Amino acid sequence: MSNSLLKSQQNSRFIVSVILAVFGFIMILPFLWMFLSSFKTNAEIVQNTRSFFPKQWTLENYRNLFHSGFTLYLRNTLIITFFSFVGMLFNAMAGYGFAKFKFKGRGVLFIMVLATMMIPGQVTMIPVYLILNQMHLTNTLTGIILPGLVGAFSIFLFRQFISNISDSILEAARLDGASEWYMFWHIILPISKPVLAVQGILTFIGGWNAFLWPLILANDEKYYTLSVGLQLLQGQHTTDYGIQMAGSSFMVIPIIIIFVIFQKYILQGFNIQGDK
Repeated sequence: MSNSLLKSQQNSRFIVSVILAVFGFIMILPFLWMFLSSFKTNAEIVQNTRSFFPKQWTLENYRNLFHSGFTLYLRNTLIITFFSFVGMLFNAMAGYGFAKFKFKGRGVLFIMVLATMMIPGQVTMIPVYLILNQMHLTNTLTGIILPGLVGAFSIFLFRQFISNISDSILEAARLDGASEWYMFWHIILPISKPVLAVQGILTFIGGWNAFLWPLILANDEKYYTLSVGLQLLQGQHTTDYGIQMAGSSFMVIPIIIIFVIFQKYILQGFNIQGDK
């Protein structure tokens, strides 16, 4: 009886695995076609041949892509993404303060922070734009970066995770003479690797795909990001599908790489939550 039950479970797992593999392949098929098409000539794409793989592999699309100003857009995007990670550290500090420090008005202040999550970003765009305009920060990278340095969801995520860290660990560190700054860098952050991985992926995606705010704030093309540049690319090269595929692939592949690198920490976070 036990052998038949075990065999039935194995068959069920096999069927589920096959179904997930089929649906997973269907999901990645458009991205795979886009990536392979970036190595095709534009003539081959326009001919709409049924060949999935390029008949003649070429890097000309990527050469033309970076000759069209994508290097400048890449630099701006990397700068914005870098400071987004700096902002993530600020959010971690705020989460640490809300989780482990007791001060007057902490609960009210935290509720006010959470209340900002209920306000759509489109509502605050005009006030933030007017404030930055009065500060003469419009059409600058500083103006693009500043509003994205802090986020209520990130603070909430760090606060919830850090609240589960035992106070006895921090008290022992204080007795040994450790400063709050030392404890944050050498105790809180190493323990918070799972939530750092999750927030790191979200931060990278947000910075890498920044589109609407840079488009609104920047009037000069030298401050455009990759997403804005890709939109311009589709307008300037409407018939050059090869360069459009190269630009789209260049936008997607780094996100996949970042996810593959950090996915083990995300799974580790799920395991930690399950053990509690």
